[in-house]
Amino acid sequence: MNYSSENKTNKVTNKAVILLSGGLDSATTLAIAKDRQFDCYALSVDYGQRHESELNAAKKVAETLDAADHKIITVDLTAFGGSALTDSSIAVPAAGKTNGIPVTYVPARNTIMLSLALAWAETLQCRDIFTGVNAVDYSGYPDCRPEYIAAFERMANLATKAALEGNTITIHTPLIDLPKKDIILTGLTLGVDYSLTVSCYQADEAGRACGVCDSCRIRREGFAAAGVADMTRYRVS
Repeated sequence: MNYSSENKTNKVTNKAVILLSGGLDSATTLAIAKDRQFDCYALSVDYGQRHESELNAAKKVAETLDAADHKIITVDLTAFGGSALTDSSIAVPAAGKTNGIPVTYVPARNTIMLSLALAWAETLQCRDIFTGVNAVDYSGYPDCRPEYIAAFERMANLATKAALEGNTITIHTPLIDLPKKDIILTGLTLGVDYSLTVSCYQADEAGRACGVCDSCRIRREGFAAAGVADMTRYRVS
């Protein structure tokens, strides 16, 4: 099992900004960055998502994995809506009930989050940003694809003072080619406590998952494929 094409032996002690949603993938990404001996600056975004449970989870994950700092930035995307995650009038669909890009896609969310990470990285004088996007077990979001990440990295190195002065930015996506099974096994090897994480699109205030949305399906199937107990806390129906 190999969670990245990067050689783990080429570790560099340096700062990195880690996008941390509080979900399974971002927690694993933080653990990977820490394993590579980066000083990890975790960044979460309160964008008006349906619940605060994942932000509460992000706080716990950042503390447990010993992040150097953890910031939560507020950008209210409910002003625009256009997604089941930012507009309460749009229902979250049950798993497998949509075709094409689902209504849980939040317009420009990853671009906004990466831009915030880029701003903090430049302020910290660090050259590395980690994000847990995944192009294998995902729901069809266009901003999780490798070509999108490559395009954003090119933009970052055109648009920043740091890059023009020779400090180029690298966007690390260690999970982008991994199935959920391998992500989970990697995280367990690195000490991630997945019971702290929240992936559900409509978790309750206590962080308990609905068990019926697409995110819950992908997560549940990942634990099953990995052959380990599902650590997700579900609501009792």
